[in-house]
Amino acid sequence: MKHFKTIAVFSYSAEYAVLQLLFDQEEIRYIFMNEVMNSVFPFYPNTIGGIRLQVHIDDIEQAAEIIKNLDYPSSLKIV
Repeated sequence: MKHFKTIAVFSYSAEYAVLQLLFDQEEIRYIFMNEVMNSVFPFYPNTIGGIRLQVHIDDIEQAAEIIKNLDYPSSLKIV
């Protein structure tokens, strides 16, 4: 795990579901720390700092770009 760095922290698995699919699609090496604890004890990860997204150091730039694009306001509108 020494080649992985935390780049984001989440409280619930629903917050990163799409992100996980995009990372798999781009073959980005990642791991979610404390993810299992969240499914067993839903509020426990909050006491230990949330669910941490750790990305391999060689993939950090690409992962950060994907996260940035997800946060960018969409031009799509609900009609």
